[in-house]
Amino acid sequence: MGREAGEQDIKGAYRKLARQHHPDHHPDDPSAEDKFKEASEAYSVLSDPQKRAAYDRYGHAGLQGAGGGGGFNPDTFADFSDILGAFGFGDLFGGGGRRRNRAARGEDIRYDLELSFEDAVFGMNVEIQAPRLEACDRCHGSGSEPGSGPSACPTCHGKGEILYQQGFLSIRRTCGTCGGSGKVIRNPCSQCRGNGYRQAQRKLKVNIPAGVDDGNRLRLANEGQPGANGGPAGDLYVFLKVKEHAFFERREHDLHCTIPLNIAQAALGAEIEVPTLEEPHQLKIPEGTQNGAQFRLRNKGVPVLNGGGRGDLYIHAEVKIPARLTREQRKLLEQLRETLPVDNAPAEKGLFEKVKDYFM
Repeated sequence: MGREAGEQDIKGAYRKLARQHHPDHHPDDPSAEDKFKEASEAYSVLSDPQKRAAYDRYGHAGLQGAGGGGGFNPDTFADFSDILGAFGFGDLFGGGGRRRNRAARGEDIRYDLELSFEDAVFGMNVEIQAPRLEACDRCHGSGSEPGSGPSACPTCHGKGEILYQQGFLSIRRTCGTCGGSGKVIRNPCSQCRGNGYRQAQRKLKVNIPAGVDDGNRLRLANEGQPGANGGPAGDLYVFLKVKEHAFFERREHDLHCTIPLNIAQAALGAEIEVPTLEEPHQLKIPEGTQNGAQFRLRNKGVPVLNGGGRGDLYIHAEVKIPARLTREQRKLLEQLRETLPVDNAPAEKGLFEKVKDYFM
C-alpha cells in the first residue's frame, strides 16, 4: 500500500491482517501474535493523522515523541468496534460489553388471519388476540419483589464486563453472572419469577382495507415484543389468507365466472340474471352466441387496494348440449336439422380425404 492510501484503504488492509493473524485463530503458531501486534501498532499510527504525518516525514524516528513507540495501546481501537465486530472481535478492547447495555428494539410478531373472499374484496374491521410479552403487573417489569430492587453484580461490580490481560492484549468480556446488565436480582418476583415480563393475549382492532389479496400483510407498528433497556417495541405483522370463492375466480382486480346457456338461449338470444358480489345483474345474451363468448361488466370486480376504481367482472358463456332428450325435444331438433346448412357435408371430395390431403 502506497503513501497515498486513504482511510478506507487502511481500514480494509488492517481488517484483513487482523483476521489473518489473530492469535485465537492460530493457537499453534507463535509468530501469529507478533504479526498481529505489528499490524495493530501500524494501524494505531496510520489511523492517527498526526502520527501518520510524523511517520511520513521522519519515519520511525518521528514516532519517538508522538506516543507511537510506547507499545500497543488498546484504547486506539475504541472507535473501531465496527471493524473488529465483523470478525468476531466484538468483545475485544471493550467494544462488546458496552453495546450490550444499549437500548435494543423488540422482536417482531407474526399473526396469521384467514378471511372470506367477500371480506377481502370489501374490507372489514376485526378484533384479534395476539400473544406478546407485557410487563409483569406485580413488579412492573423490574423482576424484583415490590419493595426491593436489583443489586450491583458482585462479579463485575456493576460494570457488565470483566477485563482480562493476555500478554500485550487487554480483553473485555461480557460478565457471565449478569449477562452484561451489571445487575442481579436477589429477591425475584413471585409472579414472573424474576423475568419482569409475562405472556399475555393482547386484543387489537385491525382495519382490513378493501381489495386485499391472499398473501398480503398488514403492519401494526409498536405492537410486537417490548424492547430491551428501554428500546422501542417491535411490530406486529398480520399475514392474510383468503379463502377461495365457490363461483368467482379472482385475477388481480378482475373477477371471472362461467354461466351455462342452453342451445336455444345461445341460438335465439335471451336475457338472464347473473350473480355479482353485490346485487344480481340482468345480462342480455345476443342471438347466435357461441360457446366461450365473453361478456364484461365494468366496475363489478375488486376495489384497487389503497387506490381508486374497481376491476371488472368477466362472464364466460358455456353452451350446454343436453345429454338426454325427450321425444318432443328430439322431434323439434330433427325438424331444425332439416332446415340448417351442414357445414361439414362432403363436396367434391369426402371429408376424410380432405383431411388426408392436408397432412400429406
